[in-house]
Amino acid sequence: MGVRLDHGKDQLDEVHEINVTPFIDVMLVLLIIFMVAAPLATVDIAVDLPSSNAEPQQKPDKPIYLTLKPDLTLAIGDNPIARDQLASALDSATGGNKDDRIFLRADRSVPYGDVMAVMNELRAARYLKVALVGLEIRQAK
Repeated sequence: MGVRLDHGKDQLDEVHEINVTPFIDVMLVLLIIFMVAAPLATVDIAVDLPSSNAEPQQKPDKPIYLTLKPDLTLAIGDNPIARDQLASALDSATGGNKDDRIFLRADRSVPYGDVMAVMNELRAARYLKVALVGLEIRQAK
C-alpha cells in the first residue's frame, strides 16, 4: 500500500500583486510611536525672560518713552500721567502723529498682564507702533 502525496509543481509561480499587510503594520507602529512622543515634546515650564542681545536699532532724535513703574503708575519721559489721561498725553507728546513709535519701558517686577493692559490702551488710543525697551547685553568680542 503506497500513498502518494502530490505537492504540485516543484517551481513556485511569481505573484504580481503587492502585499500591503507589512506596510500597514509598519505604518501603525509609527503612528503609535508618534502618538506617544508628541505629548512629551511639549513642556510647560516657568519662563524668566532674559535680556535682549539683539543689535540696537537706531533711535529717533526725540524718542517718546512711556514708562510703567513698579507701582503701576505711568510716565511719559519724566512726567507722571494718570492712566485715564494716556491718550491725550501721547497726543500732546507726539503732536497728534499716530505713526510715531512709542518706546514702552516696564520694571522687571511688573506682571506681564499689566504690561499687556498698557499695550491694549496704546492700541485703543490708535498708537500701533510700540517698541519694547530692554537691557542691552554687550558681548565680549
